[in-house]
Amino acid sequence: MEISPFTIDVPEEEVARLKRKLQDTRVPTHPIVPGAGGDYGPPIQWFHRLYTKWLHDFDWSTVQQHLNRHQHCIGGIEDKGRTLRVHFTHTKSPKTNAVPLILVHGWPGSFHEFDRVVDSLVNPPNATDPAFHVVVPSLPGFCWSSGPPVRGWTMQDTARVFNKLMIQLGYSSYAVQAGDWGSFVAREMGSKYPACKAVHLNFCPVAFGDDITDLTVREQKVKERYNDWDDNHLGYAVTMRSRPHTIGVALNDNPVGILAWVGEKYEEAVAPGNLNNDDWDQAILVTCSLYFFSGCLMTSQLPYFENVKHAGFGEYFLREENYIKVPFGYTSYLYDTRPGTERTVKPTGRMVYYREVDDGGHFAALERPNVFVEDCRDFFGEWYKPSLIQHSQSHSGQVHGGLALGL
Repeated sequence: MEISPFTIDVPEEEVARLKRKLQDTRVPTHPIVPGAGGDYGPPIQWFHRLYTKWLHDFDWSTVQQHLNRHQHCIGGIEDKGRTLRVHFTHTKSPKTNAVPLILVHGWPGSFHEFDRVVDSLVNPPNATDPAFHVVVPSLPGFCWSSGPPVRGWTMQDTARVFNKLMIQLGYSSYAVQAGDWGSFVAREMGSKYPACKAVHLNFCPVAFGDDITDLTVREQKVKERYNDWDDNHLGYAVTMRSRPHTIGVALNDNPVGILAWVGEKYEEAVAPGNLNNDDWDQAILVTCSLYFFSGCLMTSQLPYFENVKHAGFGEYFLREENYIKVPFGYTSYLYDTRPGTERTVKPTGRMVYYREVDDGGHFAALERPNVFVEDCRDFFGEWYKPSLIQHSQSHSGQVHGGLALGL
């Protein structure tokens, strides 16, 4: 693998062009119907607040300097006779016994999704806390990673490439944490690749079966959230899994369109306490700017077109061949798009760690960075065993000892 240093360096004329395009856009001033509120999409006031901040208050040069504090690289990874360009950050801990950890995002995420946790993972405040060498790649087709080289590229293909990335960076073993589409990558790593020694997820969309009626109060809330997302919030997925060219061409060079399409998820897939604050607005605008400047809106949709549809997520995660064989941890965020519970997630892997968080949602590392870091330290600190021999086992071989409940 050929690795080249990379610096995010958006030309000033491109930044000025973004501002001009924003200035020249007429954002509707009235909702679609009187009293629409958030029932038809984010409230019209939300669009105007974010639009105004992006146009007048957002300073890309400061953001770019902040993002470049970490080492960015482009790796040319050979895969099946092709070379795939993978953008990633690689932040090493000064601790020699640090755990190699790859963090994998989903849609509409980016490497920036982990911006608030990398430094704490690399340099823990206490000498006794586990430290990590952190690798954060951009999925193929996201930011400065090249798009998939062929039709039919799946998350399993991405897992194969990311496993090569970790090994070629010098890590003979590693751990992985992921959510959203990244959880498909992590699951593949934990079920198929011996170098992967532990997996932690914050997304595992397995629904309750109809035969389960003795739900706890929290489980009932989880079921309601899960069903509401499936019934009322999947229009974006239907569009991207059927017409990514159409929406890609429409939005690729349209910053307000990107704000609506990408930013919407940062409004409806998070805990209510995160909304309407400057830090969260900034996270949205950074993400939208990355999509606009890198021109990745079209190719970022490919996971929806090429992979299993939402209706098949649960069945996919429950397949025997996708069972996570290494120690597996899961944190259930109540406001995730399709939150899981101990009962629904346990059959999908060798679960040894479980935690519930009621004030977080889909973007765990951005919403609750302290919780995210704590989970990584607690879980990987105990369960990452570089010398552990990975082997096939049936579900009857699950390890239940050490299950951490409600930490």
